[in-house]
Amino acid sequence: MSAATARAEVDAALARLREAGAALRARPAAAVHAALADVLDAWSAPGSPWQAELVAQLPAPTGFSPETVREGLARGLAPYTGAALQALVQAELGGPEALDAPSNRRAGGFETTAAVLGGAIPLPTLVAIVAPLALRAPVLVKPAAYDPVTARLLARALAEREPALGAAVEIAAFRRGDEEALAALCTAECVVATGSDAAIAAIGARVAPPRRFVGHGHRFSLALLGPAATRGDAAAQAAGALALDVALWDQLGCLSPVSVTVADADPRAADRVAEALAPSLARLAEQMPRGSVPPEAAAAIARERAEAEMRAAAGAPVTLHAAPDTAWTVVREAEAAPRPAPLHRFVRVHPAADPGAALAALFA
Repeated sequence: MSAATARAEVDAALARLREAGAALRARPAAAVHAALADVLDAWSAPGSPWQAELVAQLPAPTGFSPETVREGLARGLAPYTGAALQALVQAELGGPEALDAPSNRRAGGFETTAAVLGGAIPLPTLVAIVAPLALRAPVLVKPAAYDPVTARLLARALAEREPALGAAVEIAAFRRGDEEALAALCTAECVVATGSDAAIAAIGARVAPPRRFVGHGHRFSLALLGPAATRGDAAAQAAGALALDVALWDQLGCLSPVSVTVADADPRAADRVAEALAPSLARLAEQMPRGSVPPEAAAAIARERAEAEMRAAAGAPVTLHAAPDTAWTVVREAEAAPRPAPLHRFVRVHPAADPGAALAALFA
């Protein structure tokens, strides 16, 4: 597809969405929310055929194993219910009646919203599409390169439940690097983008006022354990929960911890946590095998493992726990200071005397 053709298709999609949005805003907000609630219930239900279809289709483009996709969807979609949506609308907007009120100044949707998605995890796609629709704003979606599946499947589910909702979602399938098509997409009244900090900055620079830009850049999570979670059964339970958070989506989600700081004056506390975390990750490697890993990530894991072994050989209190391959890695570190995180189920355990020392190391 030529750049001119891709831009023309984006322009045409926005024109169709403006018409679809006008029709959607003519519908009572309660009817729109009821349809969205039905779709969310269908997706979040145990044994959902929509989840089954995602499990069948997502492993190939994302690189995740089917077991990881199945577990990630079951856990991630469970709270995404129709009742949760209705409660959110009531709490944040004052209920559907507030959206319908002629004097409403509290909230309302844009004439069009464009969502540029990044990463490989499917759950943010639901938020990017459902949130504008709840405000009766149509959505133009540019799927992430690693997940061309979720947006199209959700659009199909919406169309089957309510044709007006299906008409309010369009997929922009232009290739990465097509500047003309991206420029056209950025003429939407609101542009929401998810991705690397560099990508967010580049897209944000294209969105001129009075259009609105909302960027969600790079994020990562850390875990902090106090003394109550570093001994006995409590340590085993904490390690099991942390291992699951690391293994879900192969540690590539914003909520996947890249390191664990053990805030405990006992010098053996970090050892206990690392020793409990390792077998937990090993069990999950069998239940939820890690997916494919880019060559540069595999090289980074090997490099950081070798570096940890060298520090241990030099006398530092560093311990490496690792699978024979690169499926999982735990490094018990000597200090609270952060170190590089290769991801893909690679986690560091840092000692700190107390929470204050942990925070000081992070912001040093």
